[in-house]
Amino acid sequence: MGTQAAGPLVVGVDSSTQSAKALVVDAATGEVVARGQAPHVVGGGTGAGGTDSGAGSGVGKESDPEQWWQALGEALRQCGDAARQAAAVSVGGQQHGLVTLDASGRPVRPALLWNDVRSAPQQRRLLAEFGGPRAWARRVGSVPLPAFTVTKWAWLRENEPAAADATAAVRLPHDYLTERLTGEAVTDRGDASGTGWWSPADEAYDEEILRHVGLDPKALPRVARPGEAAGTVRSGELPLPKGALVAAGTGDNMAAALGLGLRPGRPVLSLGTSGTVYAVSDRRPPGDPTGTVAGFADARGGWLPLACTLNCTLAVDRVAALLGLEREDVEPGGSAVMLPFLDGERTPDLPHASGLLHGLRHDTTRGQVLQAAYDGAVFALLQALDRIVDEELPADVPLLLIGGGARGRAWRDTVRRLSGRPVVVPEARELVALGAAAQAAGLLLGEDPAAVARRWGTARGAEYPAVPCDTAARERLAETLAAGEGLLGIYGTGDGPAAGA
Repeated sequence: MGTQAAGPLVVGVDSSTQSAKALVVDAATGEVVARGQAPHVVGGGTGAGGTDSGAGSGVGKESDPEQWWQALGEALRQCGDAARQAAAVSVGGQQHGLVTLDASGRPVRPALLWNDVRSAPQQRRLLAEFGGPRAWARRVGSVPLPAFTVTKWAWLRENEPAAADATAAVRLPHDYLTERLTGEAVTDRGDASGTGWWSPADEAYDEEILRHVGLDPKALPRVARPGEAAGTVRSGELPLPKGALVAAGTGDNMAAALGLGLRPGRPVLSLGTSGTVYAVSDRRPPGDPTGTVAGFADARGGWLPLACTLNCTLAVDRVAALLGLEREDVEPGGSAVMLPFLDGERTPDLPHASGLLHGLRHDTTRGQVLQAAYDGAVFALLQALDRIVDEELPADVPLLLIGGGARGRAWRDTVRRLSGRPVVVPEARELVALGAAAQAAGLLLGEDPAAVARRWGTARGAEYPAVPCDTAARERLAETLAAGEGLLGIYGTGDGPAAGA
């Protein structure tokens, strides 16, 4: 552990798509005294009978929840004795995933992950059957997209009815791990707000929606209040002390907001496997019927309006590989425009889309094409920014840039050029795990977890000044998106979310 800790130790967990990360943190100072990480395996699944069930290729994204537990154990073991001295623990996890458990608490099938978009047909049907996008946005704060849990449950009932019938309990990924730790079925309002069956107005499950999709409310975990414990560590199966407090945990974006200690009016762009833009708010956001902005709750009693894209760093890295370039080998100029929607897209709502490249000339270079991929990945996030913040954002307010992409020069320069804003890259990296640690520390110390993170100084980092906004590039992107609707696989959905909204 090195130097003597100034305060009690807490554990923050980030159970993401790709891995489990565990940090042991000094609750008084925020110093990370130990860390561990173990990989997850993501597999593909097909629709019933191996057929295309709605997403472009019909191949889904699935993961065995049991391996999340095993990876968590390995990550904690890598932390050594520090984890065994922790007084509290919290789990932040990937949002939206559908975990189905049988009567004995074992997974019925692999979990359907957030980036599994096979439920696009069920999403369209649910929108139509339940009053359209405006009605959904009013009821649950968001227009459910194929990422949302409610659409995945509808897909399961339609395509794997035997698995749905065998399901006694439905959990989100972080709920599953919290329940394995405590033996208690508990979630939090932040992650629950991404299911499509939780009402932000009532702060409760919407039982009419649950009846409509054939899900018994008793199959769902109770929603803990902010600051309420989920329980305590019940056994020595993992290297954690029995009886340690376990916080309710939350979704990964809510945990990252906690990890930054966000106050209203500070927008965040997260550049990872997915791209997100969000800001905390004291006011419940009005439902966005276009589906661009999800009106999520946060983990501490406020709100976290958020827009998310499916194609971010992995998509751009794939383009670089196809071009035989390194990820920083960008070149300015040229007329090429790329919409790198390689896995379908969520913002704009294009679950069937593939990538689109337009505007090539004889003198277009590979580096310019790669820069166009960066531009396309950042474009949708910046388009959503004005919808995210409560009021018009002053031009000098910096964007907090987080995620793996924030460490890349090409990503930082692209965000600055297309936004015209300064950028701050926090030194703290593992913000989801840090946010979970702040939640655990807040529970242990009786404090606001965001205030804990601010005391830790997690948002401090390198500052990059603003550069003039490249309005011409943004206009080319907007025009290409509008003109390419047919090629991008846009479908007619009546009053459904408009592409590019």
